[in-house]
Amino acid sequence: MTPDLESLRLLVLVGELGSLGRAAEQLGIAQPSASKRLSTLERRLGLVLVDRGRRGSVLTPAGVVVTERARRVLDEVAGLVEGARALRSAQEAELRVAASMTVAEHLAPSWIGELRRARPDLRVGLRVTNSETVGALVRDGVVDLGFVEAPGPLPGLSSRKVAVDRLAVVVAPGHPWSRRRRPLTPPELAATPLVMRERGSGTRDTLDRALPDACPPALELGSTTAVRGAVVAGVAPAALSVLAVAVDLAEGRLVEVPVDLDLRRVLRAVWPGGRRLVGPAAELLAVAARRGPAQPQSATAAVRS
Repeated sequence: MTPDLESLRLLVLVGELGSLGRAAEQLGIAQPSASKRLSTLERRLGLVLVDRGRRGSVLTPAGVVVTERARRVLDEVAGLVEGARALRSAQEAELRVAASMTVAEHLAPSWIGELRRARPDLRVGLRVTNSETVGALVRDGVVDLGFVEAPGPLPGLSSRKVAVDRLAVVVAPGHPWSRRRRPLTPPELAATPLVMRERGSGTRDTLDRALPDACPPALELGSTTAVRGAVVAGVAPAALSVLAVAVDLAEGRLVEVPVDLDLRRVLRAVWPGGRRLVGPAAELLAVAARRGPAQPQSATAAVRS
């Protein structure tokens, strides 16, 4: 009855890519084999995890929850492997960086890539976690530089703006809000249970500050990818970074809903307070500040223009 890791990895990829064929391709297996593996997983668990349709493969609500737990299992296994590797080469990274998930997934790779093109011998270690943990890692001296989405004060840390992001309220194409032209009001959004990130994430902090009287979430998940998958599956609306949902919006898997609320947020680099950045950390900060994306337009403004 215990699922094998490759089946869990396949399920997670289906949720991320919205396609069984693309997930099979990424794993290097034939689509019929992937379909059989997924059916075996569903039979073992006694749950329907994926709806297969002409527009692709979409996680069911049960599939979203199982996928989130599968991701944790895979993360633990990856952590075991990474921990063993770290024991062998703990001192190899010359620049230690931590970044919140939105920054790590959509911005930091290009920043680090540019830095390494200028300094090909530089070894960089990047830890991906939520904004609260990034701050703790910087304060404790575990990393040299951090990047966060959290909008609040950062005690004990120096900071610099590197980019402006915006949260977009998104729904599945079949949701009643998908046809809405009039912007949602803050009370309407606050009264609606949303799929949310965990407390401590920058996305959750931004939303909590914008909607202090919001009702409890419909579902609370530990990654942006899991939240996105829940929305695609039709669980509930969510507010996610435009960086994280740009492809889904372009390909029609999600629809952005105009809202009469400013959900822009500043992405910041952080380092220990009172210290002056030098060496690779200072160079990476300069790259990030130079390449950070311009301020994104709000959905309300786009509707009105």
